[in-house]
This record gives sequence, structure tokens and C-alpha cells, in this order.
Amino acid sequence: MTRLTRAVAATVLSCSLALTAGVATAAAPDAPAPGASTAVAQPARPAALPAPTGPHAVGSTVLPLVDRSRTDPWVPTADGRALMVTLHYPAARSGGSPAPYATREEARLLAEQLGPGVSGDVLARTRTHSRTDVRPAPGHRPLVLLSPGFSVSRWTLTSLAEDLASRGYVVASVDHAYESYGISLPGGRTLTCVACTALDEGGVHGSVVTTTRAADMRYVLDRLVGPRSVWRYADVIDARRIGMAGHSIGGASAATAMVADRRIDAGINMDGAFWEDLPAEGLRGRPFMMLGTHDETHLPGGTDTSWDRTWSALDGWKRWITLAGSDHFSFSDGPVISRHFGLPEPGLPADRAVALTRTYVSAFFDRHLRGLPRPVLNGPTAADPEAHFQNP
Repeated sequence: MTRLTRAVAATVLSCSLALTAGVATAAAPDAPAPGASTAVAQPARPAALPAPTGPHAVGSTVLPLVDRSRTDPWVPTADGRALMVTLHYPAARSGGSPAPYATREEARLLAEQLGPGVSGDVLARTRTHSRTDVRPAPGHRPLVLLSPGFSVSRWTLTSLAEDLASRGYVVASVDHAYESYGISLPGGRTLTCVACTALDEGGVHGSVVTTTRAADMRYVLDRLVGPRSVWRYADVIDARRIGMAGHSIGGASAATAMVADRRIDAGINMDGAFWEDLPAEGLRGRPFMMLGTHDETHLPGGTDTSWDRTWSALDGWKRWITLAGSDHFSFSDGPVISRHFGLPEPGLPADRAVALTRTYVSAFFDRHLRGLPRPVLNGPTAADPEAHFQNP
């Protein structure tokens, strides 16, 4: 495939904002009577993300990075490749001020895509469960990298990031320049989605995104666990235990990043099409999990044939798990946003979508980065009837 149109993107679920697609494709109500109001009531109060489930309080800090050794593929005249990183980590105490969910401008730009029923101001004020710049709890922690879906920002994975941090991980959620509807940089500048036009209208292949994000993650690792870390508390990170997960094309990028960087020990793709085939040696025995929708897209033999190809090429511990009732955005904060603003929802309720994603992602990293037994990964359980284990 050499061209990615909006229709194709919606079909393969790798490079589109599926929450927007859900709004657009939901069954429309009957037309209003002449003169009837079409205004959509908006909630005045912000949503609250589900509370983390681990024993630790959660700290948060934002690190702006610029890799000036590379030319940005979307805007070659830019001064290097800009990245925004949010770190969530186990905190020594719960002091500090509440961490913001998103900037007002970031939230406004996403809200425009979600429709008139979504207020950017309300979305930006979504309540998180982390505190800014508090001291980390003592310990030597595994690191998990998170990459968001195409056109959305790192903060759409906050619920997962906070939960992993509460369970004892340092989590680095990364925004990739010009690949989101809005990424706020220091100084008030906002980058918009130049890449959206390039893929939709310019005939650019999705592998440009995954390859670029793999290089982004290499740079983030260099700056976090290298000899001159940009984070003052970097000594809490165990550079020998690193994982990566991503949603949509961010998940596909996890596999590409593992091929490119042997420091990444384990990876998860949450419902993204793979834009690059694995090499003949696979991932050199490293574990990988595919977590997706239980429908014609990501079941074995489904319309996204890249999952069957990748499954066959995986040469280490592997799982292919599908969640009944889920849609593409179920693996992010999308269900919480949809429920709060009254947007169309899939069959899987928001609380279950969040709980299942947290359960299987944390179990995977517990097993492969911490060596802890996690029987939930062994097969179906009565506690999680929505989870189906595929073994083609």
C-alpha cells in the first residue's frame, strides 16, 4: 500500500482518530423539526480519570526535547525534531500541585475534531491523579515508553501512564512533532498535524511515521538513561529493564523501535496496523503482545492482514488478545472522554475498557520487565470474559 486515504485509515485503524470516526459514522438521529434547536448540551464539570490501582502516589513532570541531529520529515525547515515527554513515576509523597491533563490549546484543537458536543476548556480540565515535580519514591524502576495514536497527543494515554506509575514504573509518554492535532511547546507555540496532510494527500507511506517514531524513542532513551540525562532523578530508572507500548500507529512503532534499538526489552501494540514487516530474525526472542478489537479487523484472518504476518514473524514469547465490545479508541482515554461528553460509545463500557487495558498491559510488563508471574496472561479467565486469546 503506497497511499493512505482517510477511508483506508479508518479501515485499518492505524493512522486516524478513531473517536472522530466513531462520531461521524454513528447512526444519525432523525432530522430536527424546522426551528428546533440543534445545540448540544455540554457538561460544565470536567471529567475525572479513573484512579490508579497501584500502591504508589504518582508524580509527573514534562520534558521538552529537541533532537538537532535529525531533520524533521514533515517540516524540514524546523530546528531539529521536537518532542514533548511527560514522565509519570512513583512518588515519595502526594505533595505538589495537581498535574494538568492538557493545555487549553491542545484540548481545543482535539475538541474541534470531536464535534460540537465537546468543550476544549472542559476537556483540558480533566482531573488527573498525579502531582507535578514531586520527588520520586526510592527504588530502581523499569521504564516504559508510550507512543500515542496518529493525530492525537500523549495525554490521551494518561490513565494508563498513571496506573503503571502507581504500580512502580517510570513511564515516558512521548508527543511526536507535527503528528498531532496540537502539541504545545514551551513559549506558547503549538505544532499542528502537518503529517496528517502528508499521509492523506501526499502519498506518504505509514512506515515513515513508524521509522521516525523509532528514532524519536532512541533519542528519548539517550536523553533519559544516557550519561547526561535531562531528568534530575534519572538514577531511579533501571536502564536494563525497558519496555514500549503504543496505541494505533504508536503500537506499530513499538515493534519498529524494538528492531532498531536492542535496549527495548518488550513491546505492545494496542490495535495498530503494522506498516513494516519484521526482519527475518524477528525481534531476536524478545516478547511482544498484540492487544486489539474482537472484530473483523484484528481477529486472525481479519481485514488487517499485517497482524497475521507479524504474528508469524514473532520469534519470542507472544500473545494475541482481543477484547469483545471494544473499538479502536478503547485502549486510550477515549472511553472516558466519550462517556463524559455523551459521544457514541462501543459495547464495552468505559470502566471495563480502562480496567482491561490496564490489567493486560501491566501484567505483560510485570512478567517481562520484573519477572513476576501473571497467570492472567496464560489464557481466558472468568474475571475477564471480554478477553479472548487468539492462537492462530
